Amino acid sequence: MENSAANKPANKPPNSALYLIPCYLDPEALQPLPAYILDAVKACQVFFVENERSARRYLKALWREMVIDDYEWYPIHKAEEEVKSIFRQKIKEGKTIGLISEAGCPGIADPGQILTDAAHQAGIPVKPLVGPSSILLALMASGLNGQQFRFSGYLPVDNAARAKALKELEAESARNNCTQLFIETPYRNNQMLEAILTNCKPTTRLCIAANLTSSSEYIRTQTIAQWKQSAKPELDKIPAIFCLLSN
Repeated sequence: MENSAANKPANKPPNSALYLIPCYLDPEALQPLPAYILDAVKACQVFFVENERSARRYLKALWREMVIDDYEWYPIHKAEEEVKSIFRQKIKEGKTIGLISEAGCPGIADPGQILTDAAHQAGIPVKPLVGPSSILLALMASGLNGQQFRFSGYLPVDNAARAKALKELEAESARNNCTQLFIETPYRNNQMLEAILTNCKPTTRLCIAANLTSSSEYIRTQTIAQWKQSAKPELDKIPAIFCLLSN
């Protein structure tokens, strides 16, 4: 008679899963969030979050009956090894885990990738959920090339280094017909716009997408020459994405 233990798979991964749960871009705009996100939230026992206070508020807005203290909460902070150690322990316990960043989609210009990588290493399912991503929404609405694009995150703060970076992005855009996307800390958005208008060619096209999904959403694409001749949006302290395509 065969030994039944010998027929069991070795190193079977624990009965755990990781849901990548998108968050709203604007607290007043829950409409872009698909209803099935709530099913994932209800399946979780543990949440790893960028900001615990805002994550709790967000989930309460999705599910008013949620008893917040019935769940485990762990912040994603700079102590990466400590966070990964806790995360791995929850996997061993067979917990279903939700990952939530401050806005948009976890791991896309937001924290989360180190835990997603740890989930893959542990062999558990990773379930990305559809939700608003400011990067993709801006690209979709820009009218610029969505077949080839690059997100560069934050550009340098120093004026000379920022000017150099903009010219390099513009040159690469022209060379590869590639849309360049980047962001700035909201209180420096107006300075970024001035730097773009100062350093980029008149024929280069620029899309500014600000306050996406909110009631004050602003999206406009023009050439640099046209931007110089038109009224500029007030971008101070407003989340914005800049999309640039040169020829």
